Amino acid sequence: MAKIELDIEVEHQKDGRAVPKRILWDDGRKFDIDRVLDVRRAAATKCGGVGTRYICRIYGREFRIFDEDGKWFLEK
Repeated sequence: MAKIELDIEVEHQKDGRAVPKRILWDDGRKFDIDRVLDVRRAAATKCGGVGTRYICRIYGREFRIFDEDGKWFLEK
């Protein structure tokens, strides 16, 4: 499986946390993240890599996005 690299709008909080707010696709589409349901250090089991995994709700569906040293991706 491949990684889908993403541009993400992120809010940086004063306690050091990064909170993803919006996914920006290469074709210009933007999707607001309705809610972050879970944040933890985890492996991307389908495509490899380890980073911070964010389980997010976008338009009622759950997605797992990863931050791997400042590079954001989805598992394809």
